[in-house]
Amino acid sequence: MIIKVCGMRDSENIRQLAKLNVDYMGFIFYPLSKRFVGIPDKNVLTSLPASIKKTGVFVDTNIEVIADKVSYYQLDAVQLHGAEPPEFCRSLSSILQNEQRGKKIELIKAFGLFSEFNFNDLNAYQDEVDYFLFDTKTSYHGGSGITFDWNILKEYTGQKPYFLSGGLSAKNMAGIIDFADRRLYGVDLNSRFETETGIKDISKLEAAFQLIRDQKYPIDQGSE
Repeated sequence: MIIKVCGMRDSENIRQLAKLNVDYMGFIFYPLSKRFVGIPDKNVLTSLPASIKKTGVFVDTNIEVIADKVSYYQLDAVQLHGAEPPEFCRSLSSILQNEQRGKKIELIKAFGLFSEFNFNDLNAYQDEVDYFLFDTKTSYHGGSGITFDWNILKEYTGQKPYFLSGGLSAKNMAGIIDFADRRLYGVDLNSRFETETGIKDISKLEAAFQLIRDQKYPIDQGSE
């Protein structure tokens, strides 16, 4: 199970999290977010282990701005958390591929789920992104701390792997462990693991990491 921790912005907190061997570390470049990273220390980000995929989170941002952030901070993934259409994703991927000289920049498209969500809307994105991220539908574009009804995912018939987000905590982690869906690629941890907004509780994360990594999931990503 892949683990992503999002909403990082404090340099020392970033260094502490890196010691837990997190798989993805998210930095929110959306100014209206409570966890807006601002101007992070480039040296801190670029010195992170290569095993950690630095992920920039953007909301309806100009392609050139995203490309500049990817290049300057040597990001490994981009998460789009707005209303970006499939054509935008295609253009962004093409530009990043050219500018990064062949380096693969992963593209994650986030969707806020609710009871009437139409999963057919995802079909046009299947060939344009690497992963989906399913979060709770709110006006905040993530980080709400609210969990959506995971039964909604029974309506998802696509094969694109996805991250599960939205109010994940130590209390509902057992439910994730029992969630038998081979397409579930990883979990996205954020607001429920904080001592204050934007500052992660490393001890809580360490316990959650241990719980996740010790389990034998019913999901086998490599099996038929």
